[in-house]
Amino acid sequence: MANNVTARLKKAGKEFEILVDLDRALLFKKSGQGAIENVLAVDTIFTNAKNGIKASATEMQAAFKTSDVKAVAAEIVRSGEVQLPQEYKKKEREMKIKQVVDFLSRNCIDPRTGTLHTPARIESALDQAGVSIDDRPVNEQIPNILKKLQPVIPIRIEVKKLLIKVPAIHVGKAYGLFKDIKEKEEWLSDGSLQCVINLPAGAQSEFYDKLNAVTHGSAITQEIKEKSQ
Repeated sequence: MANNVTARLKKAGKEFEILVDLDRALLFKKSGQGAIENVLAVDTIFTNAKNGIKASATEMQAAFKTSDVKAVAAEIVRSGEVQLPQEYKKKEREMKIKQVVDFLSRNCIDPRTGTLHTPARIESALDQAGVSIDDRPVNEQIPNILKKLQPVIPIRIEVKKLLIKVPAIHVGKAYGLFKDIKEKEEWLSDGSLQCVINLPAGAQSEFYDKLNAVTHGSAITQEIKEKSQ
């Protein structure tokens, strides 16, 4: 099948390879979901899959402390490298670029005008700045991407600082909305929670919808204006 690729792992100085279904192997590697026998295209461990050279039970025992094919295959997928076809890599890269463009166009403004940059303008600037986007989560790459874009276009993330007070009865459900974006928090004597959060422009509508849903509209929000220097 065209969807079958090689997964490999070097262990005890020797390369071990298996033939796997690409999609099932990636799911197994990422989440552990699925049975390893359904991931394997061929129920065999190789030292050179291309030439059909099989690994011996002795070689597997020395490297993996077991000669069980399923156990060895599971470790190869979990800890090794799953070969990605060029078309798959291209698709993944296009998806990652789209995620970056979507994030920047929803959250970044031209500080001269206060308006959001369009996706087309962001794409053009990424190309002009020669920005390299890798496989890491988008939020981890944004700071470095912004540094590279700033010499090309005036850009910064538009963030609002908000003071939010949540009644005690709703704190349990609402706290998850704040934990990753809070600057500080204060528990008040009546059990309510007061937080200062920093919220990117593109996340504001969704955040308010979720906050209102879990607090039934009882949360009090106030924008904190930064003092001019």
